[in-house]
Amino acid sequence: MIEQFATDYTLAEQRLQGAGDDQSSIHYPTVFLYIGEEIAEAIKPMMEANSLRWANNAGVVYCHVGGSGEGSAAGSSEGFGDEAVNRFTIALAGLYEEPTDRRTARAEIGRRFHEAREHLARLNRALRSINDAISDYGRMYASFDRLHLAVITRADDPMNILVPDIALLAESIFATLFKSVQTDLFILLQEREQTESFGYAAAAGVGFLRELERFQHPGFTYSEPLQMTGDGLRIPVSHGPAPLFDLVYLLSDRNEKGMTPRGGMAQNYEAICRILLLKNRSIQDMEHHDHSGSYNNTSFKNSLRAESGKMGYVSAGLAGVQRPAYAIALTVLYHLLDGVIVRLQAPPELDEKEKLHVFGIDMDALERTVAECIPGEERLEDMKGLMTSGCRFDDLRGKTLEEAGKLLFGDSCESFFKKHYDEPAGQRLQRMDVAGGMRRALERSARSHPHISFYHLFKWTDEGQADGEVTGAVRDRMRELSGSIQHVQEELDEVAAMRVEDLKFARVPFMDKRNMRSFIHAYIDAVYGLRREKLQMETELSLYRRYALELEMLHQWNRVRLERLNDLRSKLKKEAQHSIAQGDGYIGQNVFDYYERVTAEVIRELEEKRGGQVLFEERYIGHVLELLEQGEAALVERLIAVCRRDILTSAKFSLAFEEELLQRANVSVAYDNRRALPKEELFRQLYRMLEEHATIHIRLFDYTHKNRYEEHYMFGDRESEFIRYALHTGDSARIHKLGCLHEERRSGVERLHLMGGFHLEDLLYYRHAKPFYEAYVQDGYKFHAMDDEQLPPLT
Repeated sequence: MIEQFATDYTLAEQRLQGAGDDQSSIHYPTVFLYIGEEIAEAIKPMMEANSLRWANNAGVVYCHVGGSGEGSAAGSSEGFGDEAVNRFTIALAGLYEEPTDRRTARAEIGRRFHEAREHLARLNRALRSINDAISDYGRMYASFDRLHLAVITRADDPMNILVPDIALLAESIFATLFKSVQTDLFILLQEREQTESFGYAAAAGVGFLRELERFQHPGFTYSEPLQMTGDGLRIPVSHGPAPLFDLVYLLSDRNEKGMTPRGGMAQNYEAICRILLLKNRSIQDMEHHDHSGSYNNTSFKNSLRAESGKMGYVSAGLAGVQRPAYAIALTVLYHLLDGVIVRLQAPPELDEKEKLHVFGIDMDALERTVAECIPGEERLEDMKGLMTSGCRFDDLRGKTLEEAGKLLFGDSCESFFKKHYDEPAGQRLQRMDVAGGMRRALERSARSHPHISFYHLFKWTDEGQADGEVTGAVRDRMRELSGSIQHVQEELDEVAAMRVEDLKFARVPFMDKRNMRSFIHAYIDAVYGLRREKLQMETELSLYRRYALELEMLHQWNRVRLERLNDLRSKLKKEAQHSIAQGDGYIGQNVFDYYERVTAEVIRELEEKRGGQVLFEERYIGHVLELLEQGEAALVERLIAVCRRDILTSAKFSLAFEEELLQRANVSVAYDNRRALPKEELFRQLYRMLEEHATIHIRLFDYTHKNRYEEHYMFGDRESEFIRYALHTGDSARIHKLGCLHEERRSGVERLHLMGGFHLEDLLYYRHAKPFYEAYVQDGYKFHAMDDEQLPPLT
C-alpha cells in the first residue's frame, strides 16, 4: 500500500496535467512497430511514458510482430491513466520455432516467412486493421498528410531478419491512407554479457548490422509480392533505389563512457519517445515560441552525411531533473505519522489526583467504599453478648488477654468475627467490578478529555519510570496501608500479651459479675476493635492490589500498541530514507529535513483553521488506537488519505522544481547566511549535471571522430529561469546546437542529446562482436537468408 501510494504520487507528478503543467501533442499520427520477441519488454514502458507526455496519446498505435504463441492478429485497448491505447499483437505461429540446428535459425525465419502464405496474410490483415484504427482517431491530429512509423527491434533478435520486409509492407499499406510515411529504425544493443547465449548473441547482432548496411545503402532496391488480397492474390511491394529508413538510431545499455547506468535500457525507451515527440511536435504547440532552437529533421540529416555521401547513424542520451516525487511521498507519509505521534505524546495539564480520576481511582472515595464493605461497630456489641464458659473474674487474674479470651469464649469470638466481619467483607470485595469500573472511567475520560491518548495511559502506568504517577500513587498507598496493617498487628500482639490486670476498665470490689461484664466489654473493644480496623485496611489493600494488577495489564496492553505504532514509524522512516538513497544524491539532497519542515507547516496551518485536534477527527486520521486494533494497514490507509487530500495538495508542494531544489539545498542555512547556495550556482550545477548524465548510449572507438555532429534539446518551460539560463550559458563557446521544446511544466526539465554521423566501423560493439560473427560463420552457422555476395563486405 505504501509503495503504491508513492508510485501513484510519482505518476500524478509526471502526468503533465497538474497545476502549471501541460501535455504536448504530436502533429501527425504515429505507429510504433516492434519486431521480435526480445523487444516485447519495451512496449509497456513506452506506452506508459507516452500516456504521461502526449495529450493525444489515445490515438497512437503500438504493434508487436512476434513469433511465439498461437497464430493470431489481435487488437486490444489498454488503459493508461484516463486514456485507452491501441495495441496490436501479431503472432506468426511456427515462424519462431527453434530448429534442431541453431546454426540456421535466423536464416530459417526468413525462408519460412516468404514460403508460408499464412504469415503474409495475417500481417496484411493486421496492418489494414491498424489503418482503420488510425482513421478512427483522425480528430486527434492536426494533420493526416503524413504518418510517422517507428520500427523498433533488438540487434540480437533473430526475427529482425524480417525488418525490411515488415517495414516495407507496413509502409505500402499505410501509404493507402497517407500522402507520405516517414520511417525511422531504432536498434537496441544489449552489451551486458548474456551468459546463456554468450558469443552467439553478439554474432547475430553483427549479422543484423551487416544487413543494415545493405538496406541503408543509397542504392538499395527491393521488390517482393508482400501485399495480399482477400482472395489470396499477391501484389509486389517495391522500393528504391534509396535507403530504407529515414534515420537509424542505435542505442545500447552502455553509454559512451562504457558504464552501464541504472535502468540503462529503460532510459533508451524514454529517449525513443522523446525523439519521436521532438520530430513530430504539434506545430500549433510551437507557433507562439521562437523557432531558432527547434528541431529540423532535414537539416539534421544533412549534417550526418559524410564526404563520400554515406549517411551516418544516430545515437542519443536523455537526462532529467525533477522533484524526487517517490521519495517525497514516502517522506511526507513518515513525517505525518511522526507528527501524529508527537501530538499523541503532548502532555495534558493534569495533576496527580486528576490523572488517578482518569482511571476511576479516587482515594477518598475508595476509603469510603471500603468502609461500607466492613460491617459497623454495632456487630461488636452483639459479640459482647456471647455465652462465656462460666468462670469467675478471679480465675482471669494473672493471665494474658489472649489466655483470658480463650478461657472465657473458646473459639466463639473468632467464629463470630469471621462470620460477621471477614466473610461479608470478602464477599463485598469480590462483588466489586474493578476492571469494569476502570474501563467505564477510561471511556468517560476519553469523551471529556480527548487529548488524553493511550500513550499517556502507558506513561502514567509505567512503574519503572518517574512519570508513572498513577501506578506510583497506587503503589505508595499500598505501601502506606501495609505499614499501617503491620502497625495495627503489632498493637494486637501487644494487647494479646497484656495482663488482665493492666487492661483499663471499671472495677468494683466484691462485684465479680459486674467486673466480668466490664472486662468483656473492654476486651472486645481492645482486641476486636483493632481487628476490625485491621480488616478495613486489609480490604482496602486488596482493592488496591486489584487496581495495581489492572493497571499493569493496561500498561502491557498499551505497550504492545505503542510498539506496533513505533515499529510502523520505523518502517516508514526506513522506506523514506531508502528511497532517498536510491535516487540521485544531488537531486535528493535534504529531502528528509526539508519535507519535515514543510509537512509540519501544512499541519500547523490545518490546525489553525480547524483546531488543535483536527488530525484525530473522523474526517482525517480519527482514533489511532482503534485503527491499530484493526491492523497497520487501516492506519496507513488513513494516513495516505490525509496525505493525498490535505498535505500533498498544498501550494508548498507546487513550487517550480528549481525553486524547490534551491530551498531544499538551503534548508539548514539561514536566509541571510553567506553560505546559502546562490540561484546562479544551483543553475550551473543543474546544467552540468544534465550535460553529464545525457551521455549518448553508444560506445565509439574514437570519441572525436570527424563526422560527429551533435544537437541538444531541453524539454521544459522556455520562460522558466533555468531554461533561460541554460539556453544562454556559454553561447560563444558552445560547439553544438542547443534548442528547447517548450512545455509548460513546473515539475522538472529534461535534456535530450542527439549525436550522429558515425558508421558501423566506429562502434566498439561491432569491433568486439565481429570476431564472434566470423568464427560462427566459419563454423558453418548461417545468419542470412541471402548469399554472402549480396551483402556488403565486413569493414
